[in-house]
Amino acid sequence: MKRLIIPIVIAVILIAQSAFFVVNEAEQALVTEFGKPVGEVRNAGIHFKIPVIQEVHRFSRRILNWDGHPNQITTSDKKYIWVDTTARWRIVDPLLFFTTVATEIGAQSRLDDIIDSVVRDAVSSHLLVELVRGDDYKPPTDMTDPIIEETSMNRELVGREMILDHILEQAKLSTPEYGIALIDVQIKRIKYVDQVSKRVYERMISERKKVAAQYRSEGEGEKADILGQMQKELKKISSESYRKAEEIRGTADAEATAIYAAAYNQEPDFYRFMRTLESYQKTVNTNNRLILSTDSAYYKLFTEQSR
Repeated sequence: MKRLIIPIVIAVILIAQSAFFVVNEAEQALVTEFGKPVGEVRNAGIHFKIPVIQEVHRFSRRILNWDGHPNQITTSDKKYIWVDTTARWRIVDPLLFFTTVATEIGAQSRLDDIIDSVVRDAVSSHLLVELVRGDDYKPPTDMTDPIIEETSMNRELVGREMILDHILEQAKLSTPEYGIALIDVQIKRIKYVDQVSKRVYERMISERKKVAAQYRSEGEGEKADILGQMQKELKKISSESYRKAEEIRGTADAEATAIYAAAYNQEPDFYRFMRTLESYQKTVNTNNRLILSTDSAYYKLFTEQSR
């Protein structure tokens, strides 16, 4: 009998220990009895269960990450692209979660179907340019968008954020039935297939060349305007200088004439004598021959001096 006491005590201790379980702040639990749910544990702390008969299933209370596989999708403007998406989700109803998908692996698989389907529908109903630009993007008025070819549109273009909001809204319609709350969906990467990449690069190069040519043309126009303005200013300066020079010359001539007139009035004979000498200096030299009559007024000074 004494030999049985120790094993019985050990067994009782082990059973007592298995009757209690601890749930921390990052967990929530579901208690099942023979595989059937009998209770939920949402609060952290120590909780009781019936040993052996009942089992505890723990689920995370934290935000979990879903990482999808890249899918090749065709946009509405017939561009083939690879779209890689990710999402964040959390378990909000452990009982419903356990009875529908059971584990996080099962939930990830179910999210694959839900999100991939919604993303495919959204991408295929929008243009490539709408998937790669922001909602507030406005292309420059003097150039076309280098990512999209010209196409006739009867609606206003949207941006990636608006498309993602639509994807999240549609995906949220299906997740509550699995005890899951979808927090957000994001596009991690968009990769063009080789054919599209080549066309995009060619169009970007062409657009850059077009912009460069426009800048060069504008530069030449500015250059012509500057040169024209400079020539205009030079002509204005030259004209002003010439006008001032003529004014000064006219003033000097007037003053010289006044001086000559004053001198003539004071000594007419001397003035006439000096002017005649100046004339001789300009007209008479060793290379000139003058034929004058003896009664010429121009010759008169010679005859007067000889006397």
